[in-house]
Amino acid sequence: MKSKIRQFSTFNSFIGFILFIGFCSSCDETQKYDASSPLPLLAEKPPLGWNSWDCFSGDVNEEQVKAVADYMAEHLKEYGWEYVVIDGGWYNGSSIDEYGRFWPDTSKFPSAKNGAGFKPLADYIHSKGLKMGIHLMRGIPRLAVSEQLKIMGTQYTADEIAEPNNLCTWSQSRMGINMTHPAGQAYYESLAELFAEWEIDFIKADDMSSPYQVDEIEGLSTALRNSGRDILLSLSPGGSTPLGAASHIRRQAHMFRISGDFWENWDDLKTHFMLCERWAPYVTENHWPDADMLPIGKLRKTGAGEWEIKKINANSVEEATDEYSRFTQDEQITMMNLWSIFRSPLMIGGYLPENDDFTFSLITNKELLALNQESVNNKVIYNDENKSIWTADSQDGKYKYLAVFNISETLMEEEIILEQAGLDNQKEYLFEDIWSKEKEAVSGTLSLSLEPHASKLYRIEI
Repeated sequence: MKSKIRQFSTFNSFIGFILFIGFCSSCDETQKYDASSPLPLLAEKPPLGWNSWDCFSGDVNEEQVKAVADYMAEHLKEYGWEYVVIDGGWYNGSSIDEYGRFWPDTSKFPSAKNGAGFKPLADYIHSKGLKMGIHLMRGIPRLAVSEQLKIMGTQYTADEIAEPNNLCTWSQSRMGINMTHPAGQAYYESLAELFAEWEIDFIKADDMSSPYQVDEIEGLSTALRNSGRDILLSLSPGGSTPLGAASHIRRQAHMFRISGDFWENWDDLKTHFMLCERWAPYVTENHWPDADMLPIGKLRKTGAGEWEIKKINANSVEEATDEYSRFTQDEQITMMNLWSIFRSPLMIGGYLPENDDFTFSLITNKELLALNQESVNNKVIYNDENKSIWTADSQDGKYKYLAVFNISETLMEEEIILEQAGLDNQKEYLFEDIWSKEKEAVSGTLSLSLEPHASKLYRIEI
C-alpha cells in the first residue's frame, strides 16, 4: 500500500515544555508486555553494522548510503558486518502522508519518489546481502497534530492522542503519544506496517530511554512484532536508563543504549568502564546493552554542531570537520577491547569508503570479533579509577580471554596472578596478544607494562 504524501511548508511553533518523567521504578508491575508474544530471535549475537550519524549527522543521502553498502559488501561482510543504518535526517520535517507518518526526503533519497519510500533503497542493500535500518523519533509529528490528521484504521485524529507536555528535551518535532488512548497503539501499528512495506530490518528508536518511556517502548515493540516482518529494535538514548528497568527493557528490545551520545572524549570512554561493569550481568542472547557507536575512521564529513565540538574539545566547526578519529590508536584499541569483551553491539561511525589502514584493522580482527560474537562468562575481576581487568571464555572451552586496561594517566606496571584470572597457577599457558599476534609462555604470574589509556587483550590456550 502506498500512501499519499502531503507537503507542508511551515511548522506551527510551540512555546515552552514540561519535561515528562514517564518511568515507574517498578517496570515489571506496570508494563503491559504480553509474554505470549515473545521478542523475535533476531540478534543471537551482538549486531554488527554502520550508522550514518557520526560522519553525516542529519545530512546523509542515498549516494553515500549506497557507497557504504558497496564497501561493506565487498570488504566487511565476510567478517559478519551486515547492518546499514540511516540515522536522523532522512525526512525533511514537512513530508508526511495523510496518516501523519514521515516519508523520506526525496531531495536526499531520489529513489523514494512517487510514493516508493525506502523500498528501492532497501532492495539495493538487500541485493548486497546486507540489512537496512532507519532512525525513528518517539511520538507523533507536531505537524500531524496541528493538521489533525487521521490515525490509520481509526476514526481518531493525531491531536487526540498527542501529549503536548511530553516532549523530547532536545528535539521539538514530535509530541509524545497517550498510549491509553485507543488510537495510541494504532499509530505505532501504522508505522510498523509502513516499515514492513519498505522491508526495513532495523529500527533505532530515539528518545525512548531518557527518561524511560514505558508505554511507548511497549507500543513500538508490540507493533513491530505484529508487523509481519522481522525488524530488530534498538532503543536510544540510554543515559538515564535505570538498572531497575533491565528486566523490562530486555523483553522489549534487542539493543538498548547504556550511555548518552559517545564521541572521542577520553573522560567519556573512561566512564564506560563503570557503565559496562554495571550492565555486564544483563548481557544475554537477543538482548544487548549498547555502549553506543564507535567513533572511528573518517568522522563529521558535513561538520559538527556546537554540542559535538564541546564534547571533542575542538575549537571550531572547521577544525572538527572531515577528520579521522581524535582518539589515539591506543585509545581506539582500548575502546574496541572494552566493547568486545563486554559484548556490546558494534556500530561503526566513520565513513567506510574512506577508511584508512588502521581503521580497517580495527574492524577486521577475527580474534576480536570472535570475542564479541561468541564468548561466554564475560565479567569484571577488577575495576577502579586506574585500571580495569576483564575475563571471558570461548564457547568451545578452548580459550580464555584476559583484557587489562590502564585507564590512568601514568605508566602502569602490573603483575596478575593467574589464579585471579581463573587459571591454574601451577600450569604454563600460551598467551597470544590478539593485536600484535605475539605469543608468550606464562606460568604463575603475568607481568606487563601499559602506557596511559592503553590495554592488552590476550587469547589464552587452556
